Amino acid sequence: MNSSYYLRFGLSTLANALALCLTFAAGGACVLAADEAGADLQPTATRLVRAHDPSTVVKCKDEYWVFCTGRGLPSYHSKDLRVWESGPRAISNAPAWAAEAVPLNSGRDFWAPDIIHVGDRYLLYFAVSTWGKNTSAIGLATNPTLDPHDTQYHWTDQGIVVQSRATNDFNTIDPAVCQDAQGKLWLAFGSFWTGIKLIELNPDTGLRVAPDSPMYSLAHKDKIEASYIYPHDGFYYLFVNWGQCCQGVRSTYNIRMGRSTSITGPYTDKAGVDMMLGGGSLFLTTAGKFIGPGHAGIIPVGTTNWLSCHFYDGTREGQPTLGLLPLTWEADGWPRVQ
Repeated sequence: MNSSYYLRFGLSTLANALALCLTFAAGGACVLAADEAGADLQPTATRLVRAHDPSTVVKCKDEYWVFCTGRGLPSYHSKDLRVWESGPRAISNAPAWAAEAVPLNSGRDFWAPDIIHVGDRYLLYFAVSTWGKNTSAIGLATNPTLDPHDTQYHWTDQGIVVQSRATNDFNTIDPAVCQDAQGKLWLAFGSFWTGIKLIELNPDTGLRVAPDSPMYSLAHKDKIEASYIYPHDGFYYLFVNWGQCCQGVRSTYNIRMGRSTSITGPYTDKAGVDMMLGGGSLFLTTAGKFIGPGHAGIIPVGTTNWLSCHFYDGTREGQPTLGLLPLTWEADGWPRVQ
C-alpha cells in the first residue's frame, strides 16, 4: 500500500489534529505533515508502521530509517517520512554476551534501540532485559551503512556498553545517545528504580569511556523511563516518560521535559523544579484515540523539526504505532508540537 491521502484543515488544538490524523490514517502511521511554508497541516495515511519504542530517525543516503523493539530489532525506511517499508532486522543471531548478562532473556527480543551516525559508521544501541527486573544490559552494534544493498552493509557486535544487576539501584534499558556541543558522545538510560542516568562514551569505539567513569543522575520519579536528550540553542532538553507503557489503550505514558545548560544537568522544568525532585513539564499526552505517547526523538528535515514517538492507536485496539509530529520552538526556547 504505497498511496497517500491528504486532507487540509485548520485546527486549534493538538487533540483535534491527532483525532483527524487517526481518522484518516486508519491504515498506518500517524503523520502530521507541514507544507514548506509551515502553514497548513496534513494528516497522511501511510503504510502501516507497527512500532514500539522507536529509535531516533536517522538518514542514510536518500532514505530515513527507524528501528524499534522486537525480535532482532525490526527496521523501517522511507524516502519522505510518509510511506514506510519494512527493512531488515539488525540482529540475526543473539550476541554471545546476552545470555550470560541476562539469563532470563530469550536472546531474541531486544528493546528500545537508539541510533546515531558518528564518523564513518552508525552506532545502534539496544537493551537486553526481562520485564520488571533490573538485571539488564545495553549493547552496541555498528554498521558503515544502513543500505542493505550496499556491499559494505554488515552489523558488527561491539559488546556490552553498560549493565545493571539486581544489586544495583538503576536499570540499564532505554538507551538514548547524544552528542554535546563539544562533540562528546553520551548515553542516557534508565527505567524506574532511581531514575534516568547518563554516562560518557568514547566516540571512537561507541563504548563507555571507562568502566568506572562517572554516572550522572538526571531525573527521578516513581514511574520514569524512555529518556531522550536534544541540544538546541544553548540548552539540552531532556524528554522522559512518566506512567505505564505496554498496556494498549490502558497505557498511561506521557512525555515530560526539562532543560539544562549542561548535558550532565541539573535539568529543571518550566516552573524551575529540578527533575531529580519530581519536576517535569507536560509535553505530550493522550489525546482522544492517540494514547500513551512515548520514546521521543527529534530529527530536523529542512525547516521542519519532526518529533518521533510511538502511541497506542485507539482505533486499532491499542496497536503500538509510529507517530511523527511537526515540532516548533517557542520564543522562550521551549518546544511544542504543532
